[in-house]
Amino acid sequence: MSANSPQAIQMRAEVPFDLGGQRLDQIAAQLFSEHSRSRLAGWIKDGRLTVDGAVLRPRDIVHAGAVLELEAEQQAQGEWQAQDIALEVVYEDEHILVLDKPAGLVVHPAAGHADGTLLNALLHHVPELVNVPRAGIVHRLDKDTTGLMVVAKTLQAQTRLVEQLQQRSVSRIYEAIVLGVITSGATVDAPIGRHGQQRQRMAVTEGGKPAISHYRVLERFRSHTHVRVKLETGRTHQIRVHMAHVGYPLVGDPVYGGRFRIPPAASPTLVQELREFPRQALHARFLELDHPATGQRMKWESALPDDLVWLLTLLRQDREAFIG
Repeated sequence: MSANSPQAIQMRAEVPFDLGGQRLDQIAAQLFSEHSRSRLAGWIKDGRLTVDGAVLRPRDIVHAGAVLELEAEQQAQGEWQAQDIALEVVYEDEHILVLDKPAGLVVHPAAGHADGTLLNALLHHVPELVNVPRAGIVHRLDKDTTGLMVVAKTLQAQTRLVEQLQQRSVSRIYEAIVLGVITSGATVDAPIGRHGQQRQRMAVTEGGKPAISHYRVLERFRSHTHVRVKLETGRTHQIRVHMAHVGYPLVGDPVYGGRFRIPPAASPTLVQELREFPRQALHARFLELDHPATGQRMKWESALPDDLVWLLTLLRQDREAFIG
């Protein structure tokens, strides 16, 4: 399938008695629920979704017995190219795909990353994703964050997963290594928006979007802490911004990281590892959601990657050397 071939959509439904008397857009959302409300509203306005052959407005009232007909095309998404890039697939069926993203892989093409992204890899792995917005990507991980992501393989699955993310019923739990010794867990409830001066950065800002993160301590070291962070919202760079905001930035974070904290008299190996750690020490460890087709609650876990395991090993050795 080429990268710009549209997919024909033809659907027909009679308005049942219990939906009669409602607005057209509300009825359409019930009868054609595999499509998002915004997509349906656009088709109504374009005359693609008719009522008894007539073009109505989204807010017009429609009565029971009327026949809705949808004839539209789902435009292929952009001019992206499929590329044979290896993916670590954790789970896959006809509706969803769960993968374990490595460090260094950009999720979506953007300025400076026109190809070589997760999206290009997905189009090669599942060519039909060319007909799903953003190739089924419903949430993102930063380029150098590792771990679990879910991808929708159909329009219906995408709509359901986006609804779950909006309702905060998708559980996403991360693990991170941060600078500083945290005494106990807490919740960070602080809105996040674009930084006033540096547009590539995010920041806690009064006019930002609501953002909530819950963190708890897994293990303390002499100058660092291994934490688990549960996201309630999914803002850009949320964990990185929130942990820096409360004074515990992530090890290796090139944007929000603080000054290096080297434990006094630490081994040269640990000092070098902390100075040269090549990315923010953040991993999407657990993912839990309701399957978009069956409704069954499903959960996946991804082991910590080797670089984080090695850093934790060195931090433990350092702690034991000085406690002992």
